[in-house]
Amino acid sequence: MRQIFSLRIVSSLLTSKMRSHTYIDSFGSARMMAQILDGKALSGTIKNELKIKIANWVSLGNRPPSLRCIIVGDDPASHTYVNNKIQAAAFVGINAETIKHDSNISEEQLIAEIQELNADSNIDGILVQLPVPDSMNERRVCNTVSPEKDVDGFHIVNVGQLCLDMPTINVGMPIAMMLHSDKRHDSGLGMDATVTICHRHTPADKLAFYCRNADIIITATVPGGVGPMTVTMLMHNTFQAAQNQRDRSLQ
Repeated sequence: MRQIFSLRIVSSLLTSKMRSHTYIDSFGSARMMAQILDGKALSGTIKNELKIKIANWVSLGNRPPSLRCIIVGDDPASHTYVNNKIQAAAFVGINAETIKHDSNISEEQLIAEIQELNADSNIDGILVQLPVPDSMNERRVCNTVSPEKDVDGFHIVNVGQLCLDMPTINVGMPIAMMLHSDKRHDSGLGMDATVTICHRHTPADKLAFYCRNADIIITATVPGGVGPMTVTMLMHNTFQAAQNQRDRSLQ
């Protein structure tokens, strides 16, 4: 399913209008004008589709997908993010609950709680809102979440499968991984491309160099829909996890 959504994002850029809006640069190469992908609109479309799919799923006698969001501490931004996820879950028909802890909870207590959620067959998805307190080992906490219930895609197994272009649960950075892989992998969408990732610490002269010499430039702007798309994909992953858990129970 991750590959399908990646294809939808790419195909939404390659409209007939875009194909006609090309120009020849100073080096005689055909270039395409930039196209802004409206992440808010796309996330809304996907959520509406997901709402229908989950309703159909429940009508067949399945229980609604379930999600647990763990948050530690009182960081206002983190609480806002979690609230957005809970609201999105309610919209599409996912049973989501927030588990809140003060920052004085120990790492061992948090891990024990995650392990209990892992063992609960009525829970399909688990996410730990980051960052966790400095007193905790973030990697250890993320790796405690069962890979099958890791709807954020932070477990080392899911990260590794993403890097190998294998089917997995993941939310962030799939496009870069997809572009650099080849078509012999599972998705068949690889371009065998040389991918350069720039960020806020990339020197300005280097950024200009990479952009001038790139065949394809992909950039995310905020605001512009990055947040809504992330939340929407979390909902998609939770539904996928529910379906996978149902299938495992039937084996």
